[in-house]
This record gives sequence, structure tokens and C-alpha cells, in this order.
Amino acid sequence: MSDTIYALSSGALPAGVAVIRISGPRTSEVLNGLCGSLPLPRHAVLRSIRNRNNDVLDQGLVLYFAAPASFTGEDCAELQVHGGRAVVNAILAELEVSPGVRHAEAGEFSRRAFQNGKLDLVEVEGLADLIAAETEMQRRLAQEHSSGNLSTIYEGWAHRLTHARAMIEAELDFADEDDVPGSVAEKIWVDMHELTSEITSHLEGAGVAEIIRDGLKIVIAGEPNAGKSSLLNHLARRDVAIVTDIAGTTRDILSVDLSLAGFRVQLFDTAGLRETDDKVEQEGIRRAYLTIDQADVVLLLADTPEGFIPFEKLQPTKPVIRIGTKIDRSPLLWDKASADVLISTETGAGIDRLIEILADHLPDVSGQNALSLPTRKRHVSCLKQTLSAIEISLAQSNSGLDIQAEYLRQAGDALGRITGRVDVEDLLGVIFSEFCIGK
Repeated sequence: MSDTIYALSSGALPAGVAVIRISGPRTSEVLNGLCGSLPLPRHAVLRSIRNRNNDVLDQGLVLYFAAPASFTGEDCAELQVHGGRAVVNAILAELEVSPGVRHAEAGEFSRRAFQNGKLDLVEVEGLADLIAAETEMQRRLAQEHSSGNLSTIYEGWAHRLTHARAMIEAELDFADEDDVPGSVAEKIWVDMHELTSEITSHLEGAGVAEIIRDGLKIVIAGEPNAGKSSLLNHLARRDVAIVTDIAGTTRDILSVDLSLAGFRVQLFDTAGLRETDDKVEQEGIRRAYLTIDQADVVLLLADTPEGFIPFEKLQPTKPVIRIGTKIDRSPLLWDKASADVLISTETGAGIDRLIEILADHLPDVSGQNALSLPTRKRHVSCLKQTLSAIEISLAQSNSGLDIQAEYLRQAGDALGRITGRVDVEDLLGVIFSEFCIGK
């Protein structure tokens, strides 16, 4: 924290504009050396950027942010220069030899923002997700977290737990005083029952958040030559899988990421399911069944009405969509009762209807103006610990208020670990390692 750090924060070169970020106690000194003077805080000024020999390296916009009114809470600066490799490398080389200045590690700017109280862990994780977002729903979910809306909910719950403990302590320590409110049971436990309902309802959104963040997993399955790889290629709009008339061509799991109605969809192609003596194909079939077990939706393909693998072989615990394929070759084989949808990857017939069916399996967020949902396993784990501790506290009504207060303290600690208020040092390295250097 005593070092001044720097990094290129704007991505791959060359680019139209490159942004070099600086943060730390020597920021003003560095700017004076590079630009000859320190700009007014929060004012963009055009400056020539020079090296130690007073040679001009480039000309660009310079911004200075005085602590604590900056992203990291420290003195910060940004150099917006031309995005050529030679220009950027020359400026970085000049920063490298500045005393007390070093290159930033991955996520170090955000870590300093957390340690200086500018962001909590939920906002930090939301920021990482926002940078990585590839679909509209991922962007909306990440924006909700990075803006602090989810943290506000958790902070409100933490305040209620703290208030409940304070009231219990007041009743225990000052029961004879007139200024202590009435029965804790009347004032506190009703609110704790309401809080358990709110947390339970909140946890129900974890499945939706997981699909938004990690994607809906759709597995294409069926017998060999049913058209699985052709469907994968058609939906991906490129040749991902090798397509031949030889049974057993696909032996490993292939996957592509698609965007469907703003959601991320992971589409998996699997080996044809059949009995075989080929050891390599047997391994592919074993992996196919493992992938099916992990799927959210299974697309079961067949090129004849009799070609569908019996459901009991798949042991499905998730939706299975029966798809009749190659209808351009033999349309008279099929009737509406034979499959959920009939398609041809050659003509494109039925593909739009298939996409509509798949969209029906996406989470319905139409009634939600905000996506304040728990997105990570650690969020869910801490929330479950919080809920369990409150429920135990409510169940210990015959054990004394001091015991009940202790369980509420445990609930508050579990909730505080989500935002980073309590005992999270071991998590920090993992969380900030997800960031790119310069953020």
C-alpha cells in the first residue's frame, strides 16, 4: 500500500487511445516529472509527456484525482495517450524507473479500493463480472452488483440483526430501567421471522443468477448420425464439429457459447449413444452421459420416429426436447405427435421454432426491475449460514436471551463475510486474481 503503482488499463494495443492509470502516494510527484506541473483535481488538461531527458514522448490528456475522491481512495492519475505500442512502452518504461513506483499486480487497483473502503466485496465481484459480461443479462446482473444495490440489501439485513442484538442486550443489562423498550419477543422476534422469509426468498433467485452468469447448459444427445453435430454447427453458424456419415465421428464433448434472448447459452455436442466395442468411443459415450447429467436442458435427436433413445436410458431429471431431424429427406415419416419439433439443418426448417422452445426454458425476469440476486457459491453459502443461525436463534426461546443473541451474532458475521466486513482475508487473493492488470 505504500508503493505507487501503474498499469495500462485500456486493453490490447494498438488502439486509438490508451489509458495508463497511476495510484499511490507519489502520484503527484510522478505527474510533475512527466508533465511539468500538476493539473487541478478532476480537470482534464492537454499536456506534453516527457522523459527524464526532457524529450517529448507523446501529447495527451492528463487527469488527476486527489485522495480520497478517487477510485482507489488514494491520489490517482490517468494518462490518455495515443495507443501505439512504441508510445505506450516508452511511457511505461519511464514510470518503471521512477523511485517508489512499480507495475501493478492483477486486480491491485480494485483491491486498494476495497481496502480503502471505496468498494465492498460484492461491488468488487460485480465489477469483475461487468468487465467479463458477454450478454445483456450478464451486464444487467453485474451492473446491479457493482453499483451497490445488492450490498444495500445485505447492509439493511445486517443493521436489523445488530438492532435485534442491541435490544436483547438492553433487556438483559437494563431490565429494570424505564427507558428500555418493552418485551423483546414483541419487538424483535417478529422482525427476525420476517427476515428469515426475506432471505429464503432471496436464495430462491440463486438458480436464476447462476444461469445468467454461467449460462444455460443445453446438451445435444441421440444415436449416431442423428444430426447432432450438424445442429451444433447450424446454431453456432460455423463449423465447430466434423460432420460425416460415419457413425462415431464425434467422440469428445464439443461446446460453443451462444446468446439467446440476452442470456448466455452453452451448447454441448456429445458422442452418439450406442453399444460399441471401440474403447475410444466408449469413453466418449461415458463422457456424454456425464454431460447429460449436468445439463439444464437435453435436446434428444433422431432422424426417424423410432430412433429416439428411451427416456429411461437417459434417466432424465431435467427437460428433454424431442427433435426430429433431416425432415427435408423424408418428411412423410413424421407427424406432429412424433416429436416436439421437426427441423432440417439443410433448409433451416423448424430452427426458429426450436429457438422459441429453448427460450421458454430461460428464466423469466420480466417482472423484476432489479436483479439483486446472489450470483456466487460463497454468497449462497454465507446466506445459508445466516439463515440457519437465525432459525436456531428463534428455536432457542427456552434457552435464554443470551444464547439467542449469540446465534444472531453468528448470523451477522456470516452476512458480513459476503460484503467483506468480517474475516475475509483468505478470500482476497482469489477474488482479485480474477481481474485483469490495470483494474
